[in-house]
Amino acid sequence: MSLEEQRELKTKYYNEAIRYMDNAKETLQKAGKEDYHYKDSKYVRTASGTAYNGVLIALDGWFILKEIQRQKKGTRKDRQYYEKGLTEIDKKLLKSFETVYNVLHLNGYYEGETAVKIIQTGLEFAYEIIERIKP
Repeated sequence: MSLEEQRELKTKYYNEAIRYMDNAKETLQKAGKEDYHYKDSKYVRTASGTAYNGVLIALDGWFILKEIQRQKKGTRKDRQYYEKGLTEIDKKLLKSFETVYNVLHLNGYYEGETAVKIIQTGLEFAYEIIERIKP
């Protein structure tokens, strides 16, 4: 893959991941805040799921660049696939991914966690991962 193709790929995946993160932040604003918690868990769940998917998009792009074997088309996104890929290329980033998975996907999306600091921590780690593919 030429440098120009790599730059185009990075730009495409980075922009898409950032678009997801922007949507997640907009959705969180709709949740409103009261003391240390968001008021409406529905918006927090939606924002958490959107941010997590943004991370997966960034990782998909990074894995293409690093020539990590892609998941078969039509299969569900699998956490183990991303963990295995990160183990091969960046174990430090694997820890960040585990945090994003636990905070945003499990606690934010599935459990409806509303603590502002917890969700913000998940978003910070999400941005850390996405920044790795920044063109």
